[in-house]
Amino acid sequence: MLDPAAPQLVINARTLLFSWLPADPDAAEALVPAALRPHPERQVFLNQYVVDDETQTSGFGAYSLTYLGVSLAGMEPPDRETPGGWWTHYLASSTRVRQYAAARGAPAQEGVTQIELRGGRLTAETWADGRPLIRVTARVGHTGTEAHSGHHRYLTRRDGELIVTDYPYVAEPVSPFEVESVEFLAPEHPVYALRPANPLHVCWGFYSPRVSFAYPARPSPLDEPVPVHQVPARRARSGLPSGS
Repeated sequence: MLDPAAPQLVINARTLLFSWLPADPDAAEALVPAALRPHPERQVFLNQYVVDDETQTSGFGAYSLTYLGVSLAGMEPPDRETPGGWWTHYLASSTRVRQYAAARGAPAQEGVTQIELRGGRLTAETWADGRPLIRVTARVGHTGTEAHSGHHRYLTRRDGELIVTDYPYVAEPVSPFEVESVEFLAPEHPVYALRPANPLHVCWGFYSPRVSFAYPARPSPLDEPVPVHQVPARRARSGLPSGS
């Protein structure tokens, strides 16, 4: 098992990250601990990504991952582009990743994520227990000449204590980018509580074939100050939401 206190690096992951308004805001809010405040719109975020080769990680090996949860009020990362988030589900294909993440407080369970791009049409699916849970389709373009960087803040619970961590990232987003549909395919699964409203309202998001990010060495208890990171002026003007 990897040391959960050790940092880990991932490079060039194929990543789809975006947020929507939920069909049942009360159900989404019910998943947030009482000590935290959900975003006023009860925004739900989803990240589906694939790491194709073991050489893209410092210790995880190749794997795929889907995590999602509820955005929070008053928990913005240093760049303040997007809200911080509470992880409600964390579905990883790798036992090594699940053990590492669970030791850091993530609600890690087994799952497989697949991302397929044909022409300008992207399909991302998340599977668990031998069945599809989530299917996203989007229209995507090509990466440009710019890379954007920042941090995203996620909260978890470890040994009854709330933990907050800032995850640095660098991404090469595509343009154009448009989410066409988000399907939750298993009404009996707990993840169904976070399904999107109809019509779909996407709050922010991006797709990138190359996202690099790190799991920092030391998550911080919520009652400790979180280090403030210097955000370059070009990043502050980019408008790209952060992700990990």
